[in-house]
Amino acid sequence: MAKAIGIDLGTTNSCVAVMEAGEPKVIINPEGGRVTPSVVAISNTGERLVGQPAKRQMVLNPERTVASIKREMGTRNTHTIDGKDYTPEQISAMVLQKMKRDAEAYLGEDVTEAVVTVPAYFDDNQRTATKQAGEIAGLNVLRIINEPTAAALAYGRAQEKKEGTILVYDLGGGTFDVSVLDVEIGTEGEERDAYHVLSTSGDTRLGGDDFDQRLIDYIAEEFKKDTGIDLRKDPQALQRLKEAAEKAKCELSTTLQSNISLPFITSVEGEGPKHLEMIITRAKLEELIDDLIAKTEVAVKDAMKEAGVAKGELDEVILVGGSTRMPAVQELVKELTGVEPRKDINPDEVVACGAAIQAAAIKGETQDIVLMDVTPLSLGVETLGDICDVVIPRNTNIPTQESRIYSTASDMQPTVEINVLQGERSRASQNKSLGRFHLAGIPPAPRGIPQIEVAFDIDANGILHVSAQDKATGKQQDITITGSGQLSDDDVERMVDEAGQHTEEDEKFRELAEARNQGDQLAYQLEKTLNELGEKVPESEASSIREKIENLREVAKGDDAAAIRAAIDEVNQEFAAVSQRIYQQTGAEAAAAAEDVVDAEFEAEGTTGGPADESAATDEDVIDAEFEAEDQ
Repeated sequence: MAKAIGIDLGTTNSCVAVMEAGEPKVIINPEGGRVTPSVVAISNTGERLVGQPAKRQMVLNPERTVASIKREMGTRNTHTIDGKDYTPEQISAMVLQKMKRDAEAYLGEDVTEAVVTVPAYFDDNQRTATKQAGEIAGLNVLRIINEPTAAALAYGRAQEKKEGTILVYDLGGGTFDVSVLDVEIGTEGEERDAYHVLSTSGDTRLGGDDFDQRLIDYIAEEFKKDTGIDLRKDPQALQRLKEAAEKAKCELSTTLQSNISLPFITSVEGEGPKHLEMIITRAKLEELIDDLIAKTEVAVKDAMKEAGVAKGELDEVILVGGSTRMPAVQELVKELTGVEPRKDINPDEVVACGAAIQAAAIKGETQDIVLMDVTPLSLGVETLGDICDVVIPRNTNIPTQESRIYSTASDMQPTVEINVLQGERSRASQNKSLGRFHLAGIPPAPRGIPQIEVAFDIDANGILHVSAQDKATGKQQDITITGSGQLSDDDVERMVDEAGQHTEEDEKFRELAEARNQGDQLAYQLEKTLNELGEKVPESEASSIREKIENLREVAKGDDAAAIRAAIDEVNQEFAAVSQRIYQQTGAEAAAAAEDVVDAEFEAEGTTGGPADESAATDEDVIDAEFEAEDQ
């Protein structure tokens, strides 16, 4: 049986592993490295370069080289080289193809199946784009799993079945994730090991690349002060500076200072060549990136809170990603968790090893693992009033299915639009729209009568499928969310953060939306009832009620929830008075009708002259005789 491989498709570096003799093994690439730079280039001769060869020529060929493409997954960005546009999926596919070829060279057989990892906080578009990249590379992607979850699998294997609650802090080149998992070890021969993700959080736009950029900007500004030259405007000089900054950052994880030496970095006419010489200390680097590292603090606290774990209660903390080698990062993690993080697991390789373990489990090579992952962000649909109605909350175990019943907002509405949302805000427009589709052919009916069932289905890859069905006709429409949506710079990373920062704002908006909906519904219902009552309501009263209904509709267009509720109370009170009068009038008429019936019965008895009259006369004679006796 052909082997399935595990691939960590990273922002800066990628890694591939395979299970051998029950253990994950990292595959060394032909260049002799255990990790491969996630860099793609087209040389001046038209040759496609991937990995270390592409990275080596970046200085002289920056315009034809693409790096850190992972941050663009799920967007519509393109990179033009030699007049041809390359999408992020295509460029990522080139990296995956190299991983595939390296594995085939090592195994001596074709490789067609793989498990590919993504950041836990990748949204649906990004996950789908990653899966498509694998398909473009000629791989059947067996599963898309979260990087922290993969790291936990590898950790569990390496620690000889040690159970407990663990936190995985994953700070890579371009993304940051934190997950809390509960690891349960089964009894040998009876149960399987269970990896249950309790919570996840993170930031898809934070990583080592941002640290590099801070250092690049600092060096460039210092050089500009001395020479008046901005190296960032020279592509080749900038590329050399990037490489030097990345190298210095790595060195400062183990040393207190690093010397940056870039001779002939640029030249000035009449002055000759310029050289860059500078010493960067660890303290200076930590000062430059202090706020970036601090951004991970919120995500760690959120993940621990949602998992119900307090500081000091974790059994283990695992560091994943090259950026976690920085002492400042390690100190922050220790301070937040109260646990000394493990440093004996290679942060560059652990994710690929976990992916290989999962691939082996799917292929049946090992059957002692149960993996229960979660969806990172809430999913829902847009409803009347720009409301996001959550169908599947964040941190729900996947795969999962959920459905809701909705109805139409207007009378005789023939079609409904389903807007699928992902995010944590109450207002629909402030969440990410994953896709829209229409369900047509709804039979004409008053609003609120049709029943539309909207079903959400998240598969094991975290990819969403949505369907809508009219319960009356059985007509159905569905959509599989694809990576066609474009993510803004503030997209997923803001969703949870802003939800916390704007809780009060969101609550006020929800109250306003509810008041508007209540006002609109009341106006519709009262107007309908008024028409049905017809002549029972005098024109003077009907006119006053209609005036207040129109006033309610106008007030409902505003932004004052209190004013809307006041208008609701006003029209309710007036209509209630009319209703009470109608009921009283109806009651009086009913009573009068009942009296008429009784009178008619008595009249009928009087005209017959039957036994009832005779009995009455006899009674009167008896009474008269009694009175006469008393007188005597």
